[in-house]
Formats: sequence, structure tokens, C-alpha cells
Amino acid sequence: MAAPSMKERQACWGARDEYWKCLDENTEDASQCKKLRHSFESSCPQQWIKYFDKRRDYLKFKEKFEAGQFQPSKTTAKS
Repeated sequence: MAAPSMKERQACWGARDEYWKCLDENTEDASQCKKLRHSFESSCPQQWIKYFDKRRDYLKFKEKFEAGQFQPSKTTAKS
């Protein structure tokens, strides 16, 4: 697969940013953002989608951790 052109990358990043903004505004309720998710998936290569999804999860975890709001699960706390 050829690397995406500059225009394709910008479209992908824009779709990602719109989708993430929707998730932020709807308190992580993905059902409110289905159209934007579809646009995100159709604008980006599959590997990028996977990476961006993991990246968002990490950034949200990091945000909670740094704010002192992270609560380890009971199984994690015991080990």
C-alpha cells in the first residue's frame, strides 16, 4: 500500500479530530458519534485507525492519572 498523500493525511487527521471532539462533547458516548466514526474510518488507513484508537485510550488514561483520578481495579490493587 502506498503512503497516503498530504491531502489524504489531512483529511484523515481532520476526521479523527472531529470524531474525538464529538466523543469529548458527548462524554465518551460513541453512539452519538456514529457518522463521524464512519467518516474517520473511511478517511484513514486501517492501521492508523487502530493506532489513533489506542492513542486516545492512552491519552485519556494519562489525563486521569495525572489528575489523581485513576482508580486501579481490585485485581490490579491486589497484585
